[in-house]
Amino acid sequence: MGKGPLSGVRIVELGGIGPGPMCAMLLADLGADVIRVDRPEPHGLGTPRPDRFNLLKRSRPSVCIDLKRPEGIEVALRLIEKADALIDVFRPGTMERMGLGPQVCFARNPRLVYGRMTGWGQEGPLAMAAAHDINYISLTGVLHSIGRKGQPPTPPLVLTGDFGGGALYLALGLLSAVIEARTSGLGQVVDAAMVDGSASLMTEYYGRHAAGLHSDERGTNPTDGGAYYFDVYLCADGKYISIAPVEPKFRAQLIGKLGLANRKPALDELSNDEARAVLQELFATRSRAHWCELLEGTDACFAPVLSLAEAPRHPHNVARGTFVEVDGVVQPAPAPRFSRTPGGLPTRPDTPGQSTAVALSAWGLPQQEIDALTRAGVLGPKVS
Repeated sequence: MGKGPLSGVRIVELGGIGPGPMCAMLLADLGADVIRVDRPEPHGLGTPRPDRFNLLKRSRPSVCIDLKRPEGIEVALRLIEKADALIDVFRPGTMERMGLGPQVCFARNPRLVYGRMTGWGQEGPLAMAAAHDINYISLTGVLHSIGRKGQPPTPPLVLTGDFGGGALYLALGLLSAVIEARTSGLGQVVDAAMVDGSASLMTEYYGRHAAGLHSDERGTNPTDGGAYYFDVYLCADGKYISIAPVEPKFRAQLIGKLGLANRKPALDELSNDEARAVLQELFATRSRAHWCELLEGTDACFAPVLSLAEAPRHPHNVARGTFVEVDGVVQPAPAPRFSRTPGGLPTRPDTPGQSTAVALSAWGLPQQEIDALTRAGVLGPKVS
């Protein structure tokens, strides 16, 4: 993108799915010069879709390099020589077998930060086992903690393992190590495991549990649906609202606006199930729009529960530019925001290999060599 606080930071991303691309997208959105190395032929990973909808690949060029050939490995190493960081998305040992392990890369670039994104980590009994987001969060207490009382655990999309525990922690690790390398002159390996990151996200709840303030029984705690004042409610039109007046002063605002200030017994004198039933009966008498008009923007800690189609049109999101439209695709804007070095708009995702010649030239490979490697089939994409 050429703008943003990470302008000038160069990153080589080895193409994969999920947290690796998410991490690379976050860094590219903030201005890093990220080059994505894809395979010359489709790898069959992920759900097929037109490339412009594969939003995790936005804002950076894709090059196709055949890493099964020595000439392809050499091209990758020449990119790595110029990079601040590398994103490795493969199982432990794969890069070493390819000839791109840490020691080989450090020999070419001692300042390189070598980021390794895996589910189970680089070592441990499960390190080589195949798994996905739901498995990693199963092992850390996350999945067990999410769901209604008496119901099975509820999978929370892939936000907690892949993206929260994986992509965000890898991004933090890469940038931390890049900052350190600028002082020491030495790179290092960043072992970013989704099992570690998702455990870290649970730090507050492990502290509460140790203090006896958070039960292992789902749906019985203040922020897991156990409290009537931190929950979602169905409205007359079949849509939902959320309330979260945890603090008594905010709860008093909600109760007052709902006309329940003089109710006897007071909501806080009832059990959570009883209080929830009172509110559900009330909220079910009017539409979501009615409750928005009454409560939105107040200290009642209220918001409508919006769908993916509705959220970009909400006035607050519109005013802040929380969503943008690129090539006809509505998508979240880059975040966070910076006062002095703002980033630009995202660019549409490349098709695999779309920018091979242009991007490799920008990273210093001579055009004559690019042409020769393309004719030899080292650079792609391959055509049938």
